[in-house]
Amino acid sequence: MQFSVGPIQYFWPRNIVFDFYDEVAHSQADIVYLGETVCAKRRELKLADYLDLAHGLRKKGKQVVLSTMTLLEAPSELRELKRYVENGEFLVEANDMGAIQLLHAASLPFVAGPAINCYNQHSLCQLLDLGMQRWVMPVELSGEWLRTTLQQPEIVSRRSDFEVEVFALGHLPLAWSARCFTARSENRHKDDCELCCIKYPSGRKVVSQDGTEVFVLNGIQTQSGSRYNLINQLPEMSGWVDIARLSPEPEQTFDWLTRFQRNIHGEAPVPLSEGDCNGYWLQLAGMVRNV
Repeated sequence: MQFSVGPIQYFWPRNIVFDFYDEVAHSQADIVYLGETVCAKRRELKLADYLDLAHGLRKKGKQVVLSTMTLLEAPSELRELKRYVENGEFLVEANDMGAIQLLHAASLPFVAGPAINCYNQHSLCQLLDLGMQRWVMPVELSGEWLRTTLQQPEIVSRRSDFEVEVFALGHLPLAWSARCFTARSENRHKDDCELCCIKYPSGRKVVSQDGTEVFVLNGIQTQSGSRYNLINQLPEMSGWVDIARLSPEPEQTFDWLTRFQRNIHGEAPVPLSEGDCNGYWLQLAGMVRNV
């Protein structure tokens, strides 16, 4: 099994981003995803910066993938998407169907990101027909669903044509909206947000009246309040999952990478903390933590 570092979901200062990818370069990660996937107003880094990072990471032996926006809201964002598609060197992770159509029109292979709604073998076959070579399963689906889908005859015959990647660590991206919830939480209008999300490197917590952390606000993205953690499910992924994705966090991303690598075969299980969950994988409510 390989391990990937997903795109940074939060808005971090430029120097923090460069420091993070310097650590990635010296880590045991196999695959790195680069790019802004949440909000086009986050411009600490531009495509040229991501390409510079990509070249440096490739020299360190990492496979680099450029990740596209999940929700496009303006013509300028479509133009930027086309620049990603036409980068000429690196594989692209498509996070909306518009990106997939552009990549297909250019006869380019792609990664179908976790935001792509793919819930049966027929959709999976259609993505393969369009040029998909890696599929990141939607985060709300279960391990049993994955196994059942991959055992369908039309998928069995094409299983060697694509890799399967699973979001295995991080706050789950659940929804996107045209409204910026972080700005709203500060009583700001979206057009006058002053990029306030940069003050929340792990997103802004939403706590219920009983004290339960139910969501994390991350600009226009809503995340799970609990951190998804499938470290103890790695052994059962053997033969089904090719890549486990770790989503970047401000702290301990690489410590967790080491723990995941040690537990591929179940030899070093880790007790989950109260802030972790794994319910979706187990066909349970998403917030459930089953140790």
